[in-house]
Amino acid sequence: MKQHKSPGKIKSALLNWLGVPQNVTETRSSFHDYSQSQSGQVVTADKALQLSAVWACVRLLSESISTLPLKLYHREPDGSRSLAQQHPVYNVLCRRPNLDMTPSRFMQMVVASLCLRGNAFIEKKTIGQRLIALVPRLPQNITVIRRNNGRLEYHDTENPRGDPSLKPRVIADNDMMHIRGFGLDGVCGMMPLKSGREVFGSAMSLETTAARYFQKGMSASGFVTFDKLLTREQRDTFNKELERFSGSENTGKVMLLEAGMKFNGITLDPQTSQMLESRDHSVEEICRWYRVPPFMVGHMTQQSSWASSVEGMNLIFLTNTLRPLLVNIEQEIARCLLENDEDYFAEFSVEGLLRTDSNGRAAYYTTALQNGWMSRNDVRRLENLPPIEGGELYTVQLNLTPLHQLGQENDGKKARAALNAGLLPEKTPSHHPTGTQQETE
Repeated sequence: MKQHKSPGKIKSALLNWLGVPQNVTETRSSFHDYSQSQSGQVVTADKALQLSAVWACVRLLSESISTLPLKLYHREPDGSRSLAQQHPVYNVLCRRPNLDMTPSRFMQMVVASLCLRGNAFIEKKTIGQRLIALVPRLPQNITVIRRNNGRLEYHDTENPRGDPSLKPRVIADNDMMHIRGFGLDGVCGMMPLKSGREVFGSAMSLETTAARYFQKGMSASGFVTFDKLLTREQRDTFNKELERFSGSENTGKVMLLEAGMKFNGITLDPQTSQMLESRDHSVEEICRWYRVPPFMVGHMTQQSSWASSVEGMNLIFLTNTLRPLLVNIEQEIARCLLENDEDYFAEFSVEGLLRTDSNGRAAYYTTALQNGWMSRNDVRRLENLPPIEGGELYTVQLNLTPLHQLGQENDGKKARAALNAGLLPEKTPSHHPTGTQQETE
């Protein structure tokens, strides 16, 4: 008797043949940043930004990338490139992402989201097939879900009015530009505040301890002894009286001890408790987490281990810190906005990092002009100067002569020198026996 396969088995076999993952509807990722560390501190993005090291690292990365010019280019058949100003993505990406943001503020928010939550979500607004705006979405309001067909789906739970009946808004993967930070599954980036909650929590505990220490007038606690046992009323009265002499605002007041009371102070200074060393170490740990050189956030104790020139420091920062972020953003633009069209590409202009070093810029331009791969007007355009007449000419040094022409050039120079000195007779016409003219020396 012939057996018939059920529709469910046929569908499962078809999906397996297509290579689509099975049973993935439970895969979802949310980006709420609250996480309690072993130090007892609840680590959130708002609390982490109260740490000066986190604030400095996030601002350094986001503001540095937002100041780099981002342009959309078209690949020409001869291998050169030109600005793709007629492409619809150019106006949105390079001029006005949306009604509220400039390109600099837009990129600043994108990089800050990557630093704090490991992901950046930008919703694409279109009219038909034409892109008209890019609107960033807060990662803490986004939930990523893997559907049964293998495609991703984004649920936006933003609810500013607190309406309990409002359901999450579903955004298809074609309408979302998802930039992922460092991750292990390829779907979502790992959240730095969750993965490093112990590092950030310890730093927050140190800051709280230091604040309480200064609140108490930079003195450690002590204890008071009595000659006899106090009643409950006497203890309450003493505790209320003691509050008058506690805190930094009461430093210098003289406390009256009576009825056999004796104060015994505890000698404990920040150096003994290694508070200062621990706070310095927490700054280095946070910088290591964001891969930022400590000297770039004002931590100068390890400056001797880095480059000694501004150009060298910028090169280290560009190569080790910024370049991974820049390449990640450029490739996501190509994937999500340009549909992997090989004729167009987006690129950050990192030459802007050299603008702070006049000597480095001068050496760069001199090399370009002397080797003929930039003209003087090319240099003037990079320096925001108007072009000059004849500035489109490409020049090279005269002393760059091919090796096989060195001897010929020297012989020619010697002959011209001898002729000018009168040592060689000039060529004069002579009559050939056949009646034709011939030059003789």
